[in-house]
Amino acid sequence: MAKLRDIARVVRGKNAGALYLTLDVMFEDEATYRRVRDCGVLSPRALAPLYGVTDNEVAIIPFDVARAIKITVPRRVRSGSPGDTDVYGAQQHVPLMQLEVPE
Repeated sequence: MAKLRDIARVVRGKNAGALYLTLDVMFEDEATYRRVRDCGVLSPRALAPLYGVTDNEVAIIPFDVARAIKITVPRRVRSGSPGDTDVYGAQQHVPLMQLEVPE
């Protein structure tokens, strides 16, 4: 199995407003994109525990034309409020990078 960090061209996180994070995973080629999209590794059930949310709070939007997958989850605390450790959401992609993708 390969780690997502080794097969994705881009894995990044950023704010989607003050209350949500968006995570983008982009791929160089169609075959790798489809492999990850279809294998279930980026499912609400798999991602919810990584971000401390419920399955119902995870939105996953595949963009076939761009060979990209967008994931949106609620932030644990509002951006910039006390207790926020990543105001821009720029480090929140790290848990995704460790996911193992089946062949």
